[in-house]
Amino acid sequence: MSEPGFLHATRASYDTIAAAYTDLARDELARKPMDRAQLAVFAESVLSTGPQVGPVADIGCGPGRIAAHLHGLGLRVFGLDLSPGMIAAARREHPELRFEVGSMLDLDLADDSLGGLVAWYSIIHVPDEELPRVFAEFHRVLAPGGRLLLAFQAGDEPLRLTEAFGHEVSLDCHRRHPDTIAALLTASGLVMHARTVREPDPGEGVRPTRHAYLSARKPGLDPGA
Repeated sequence: MSEPGFLHATRASYDTIAAAYTDLARDELARKPMDRAQLAVFAESVLSTGPQVGPVADIGCGPGRIAAHLHGLGLRVFGLDLSPGMIAAARREHPELRFEVGSMLDLDLADDSLGGLVAWYSIIHVPDEELPRVFAEFHRVLAPGGRLLLAFQAGDEPLRLTEAFGHEVSLDCHRRHPDTIAALLTASGLVMHARTVREPDPGEGVRPTRHAYLSARKPGLDPGA
């Protein structure tokens, strides 16, 4: 079966800009206290499930900065990304961690194997009709009680990028309402835990927009958490 066209376009675009993107993103978290706070809460939630908690997957990890930050917070974490160029950058930047090429539409991970999963601005290139498939995969690979954290741009105005860092790209960036994503997560079998929306920081993004953070868990352990 041939892969969806958006996967090919996304992979090729990020392969093209991998080096420049890595340089830009390397110190980004240091300037974003809200992002660090969301990741800290996620890490504490995963660790609170007990000493036998499974590893955490950073899906759409790019150059690995989120995985590395979570590792520093005490999690066993690895990264997956569609772009071989981004995976090569992640391995150079963070040789102590494991990074592999993979697609969130078909995760090469065992059922119930993860204590947590982060998709940090990586669902933004997935078309609406593919999101239920993606969230079904997230549900499948999370262990009972496993935690999910999503970050994405909030809104309803899509953005198409044809140039980035001086290179030609072809990227559709989908902005979505938090309630819409929460409903899809619930439909996949996950239980919503929290949602946060912040305003754009000064100078943030090509077309500044609000940012959403959604956390959820797979039922089975710590009911009511």
